Amino acid sequence: MSDRLKVLPQYLLPKRRLTTFAGRVAGAKGGTITTRLIRWFVAKYGVNMAEAENADIASYKSFNDFFTRPLKAGARPLADADFVCPVDGAISQFGAIDDHHILQAKGHRFTTTELIGGDAALAAQFRHGCFANLYLSPKDYHRLHMPCDGKLTRMIYVPGALFSVNPTTARGVPNLFARNERVVCVFDSAEHGTFVMVLVGATIVGSMATVWHGVVNPPRLEKVTEWTYADRDIVLKKGEEMGRFLLGSTIVMLFRPGTIRFNPDWAPERSVRLGEMMGNRPA
Repeated sequence: MSDRLKVLPQYLLPKRRLTTFAGRVAGAKGGTITTRLIRWFVAKYGVNMAEAENADIASYKSFNDFFTRPLKAGARPLADADFVCPVDGAISQFGAIDDHHILQAKGHRFTTTELIGGDAALAAQFRHGCFANLYLSPKDYHRLHMPCDGKLTRMIYVPGALFSVNPTTARGVPNLFARNERVVCVFDSAEHGTFVMVLVGATIVGSMATVWHGVVNPPRLEKVTEWTYADRDIVLKKGEEMGRFLLGSTIVMLFRPGTIRFNPDWAPERSVRLGEMMGNRPA
């Protein structure tokens, strides 16, 4: 069966209602019911609780508390590199931006302007630059960290669909990452210039949050909404937490031309871990 046929039911599902329901369940403090749900999830997806700061499943008050659990100190040392991987997950695609097009999967591309919500001037900075799409599966650690030092300048909420973002859906749904709901975070780096981190929503992703704003959604706004931070000095260091997903999704990063040469060991579908070398500045 082709990937397009496999994802056809997603067009028919009430994705927003399912996501709202899942968000309520994940946020509920259900006592023993919550504990049983967490135990089932850990067993089904093979979650490594030995890495968690708190390995006691029964101590988590809600599924969200468990899902966004912090890691033990030192569990993810930072590589000696200009850019480190910001998440645990798997590489969907990465590489050069073809003029202003990003590869989603074989046969599917989308533009940087579409991805960031229509700001052509911002998108133009990444023409012929580089991108990386990283997928977080249910078993992964779901806090997001900085690939390098950066000062936050803008955050843009872009409403959209709530398709799944797993590899099958990425191959089967055109414009997936520029079609789903997303939160665009724009940073300036003294060393690397402007770069963007895009948090992509998905089915069952109850919400996305950043450390400076808290939960961005819900509510799910009906139009593109922007926050600017010229009056605030929000500077995050390489490896520092910048946000989190409440249930799994994808992060897309954009870098300007001449900024990054990716780790030669990286390849599509390869697993990655927070803190490993993502790349260095070209010599």
